[in-house]
Amino acid sequence: MQLRTRSHHGLATKMSSSAQVVGENAGASEGAGNLLSVNNIEVIYDHVILVLKGVSLEVPKGKIVAILGANGAGKTTTLKAISNLLHAERGEVTKGSIEYDGQHVQASSPNDLVKRGVIQVMEGRHCFEHLTIEENLLTGAYTRSDGSAAIDASLEKVYAYFPRLKERRTSQAGYTSGGEQQMCAIGRALMSNPKMILLDEPSMGLAPQLVEEIFEIVNELNKKEGVSILLAEQNTNIALRYADYGYILENGRVVMDGPASSLRENEDVKEFYLGLSTAGRKSFRDVKHYRRRKRWLG
Repeated sequence: MQLRTRSHHGLATKMSSSAQVVGENAGASEGAGNLLSVNNIEVIYDHVILVLKGVSLEVPKGKIVAILGANGAGKTTTLKAISNLLHAERGEVTKGSIEYDGQHVQASSPNDLVKRGVIQVMEGRHCFEHLTIEENLLTGAYTRSDGSAAIDASLEKVYAYFPRLKERRTSQAGYTSGGEQQMCAIGRALMSNPKMILLDEPSMGLAPQLVEEIFEIVNELNKKEGVSILLAEQNTNIALRYADYGYILENGRVVMDGPASSLRENEDVKEFYLGLSTAGRKSFRDVKHYRRRKRWLG
């Protein structure tokens, strides 16, 4: 079992005995097989607020990589830095580099990235509520130029993965359930023939059974279509079940990364993110000790 822990400005590097510290250049795989490489980026909002502090990660071709962490850790900002959507929120990447498919993409516009196969499914689903499910799906093919027959074939493929959408194809999206809207958002991303999907909090606000169903479909898309997935998720338990590799963010920094199977077995990850502990249930008076033991925070 091999995990990487990281130290920043006095952060303690001692972790549980199951974690092995490795070099800073280690990662999800060798660089030649990476579709995406994020190298030591910093993100600032409004020229003042430093949100990401030297984040590095890699997404190998055809793999699922999870970015894990609590609300406010920097997961969504990382995805928006990759898809170049930060400028709409007065944010910018001030240091580091982002490479997709072997080329630097910081200067690319979001629509250029879509044409190159990078699609972000936003947190909160963001369907066009006044359009039908099918009209929503077809908006995902707006940048394509391969003809109506190819688009129709893609639409049928989406319906094959999401049979419920085919049943609701004529329904106005605003009147469908949260689970159906999430399926619609992922299906819309598929309509643009992506190489990589940036999937932001797909479990948010959904019943556990629906979360399981959506993650099963995402896993199937990855395995059958070869679509690489970069997943930002607070639900660490389900994310590590489906991911190949994971990065844990705290306060805008990557504090630990490793294969998902290794992260699942790490005692600190079990305690702080999966709610499991070899010491059993904690009492209220243990909270101070709990905070102190979260030693990767500065």
